[in-house]
Amino acid sequence: MTFSLRQIGDPILTQVAEPVTEFRDPGLQHLIEIMLSTLKTSSGVGLAAPQVGSSLQVILVASRPTLRYPEAPQMEPLVMINPRPLAASPEQVLGWEGCLSVPDQRGLVARSREVEVEYYTPQGSRQRVAWQDFPARIFQHEYDHLIGQVFLQRHPQQLLSEAEYQAQILGQPATAA
Repeated sequence: MTFSLRQIGDPILTQVAEPVTEFRDPGLQHLIEIMLSTLKTSSGVGLAAPQVGSSLQVILVASRPTLRYPEAPQMEPLVMINPRPLAASPEQVLGWEGCLSVPDQRGLVARSREVEVEYYTPQGSRQRVAWQDFPARIFQHEYDHLIGQVFLQRHPQQLLSEAEYQAQILGQPATAA
């Protein structure tokens, strides 16, 4: 398994990821470590295993304020294995999204405002969580990777380059990251 960040056009990003069946597999822990490291070095707020070349159902949700998302709530990275949406609010909200696998693009995407999710911890314990707003958006974005989709397939109402997004939406110089 290689762990380079996969970009749009890579076939792994269009595949449905396989469920994790062995929680004690050392490869799973190694994958999680690689994902956490990649998330930190890339300044991302979420990551899915297919983005690092593994077709397993593992995602990270790690909301925090950044230059791109200054109003995001702070949370520790949460590792979710075999996540399954249980419920999603019918209320859709628009929000700007980018993706580590879709460089230099930002899209205005409609997502459910609230989600309830069941998942497993790395130790195999089943959990439930309910999120709203930005963490709910992160989950939905990362879950899409597990079903072979990227945010561009959600038909964004507007698409901007990273420089346009920074200048027009954030009011920042285009060189800010």
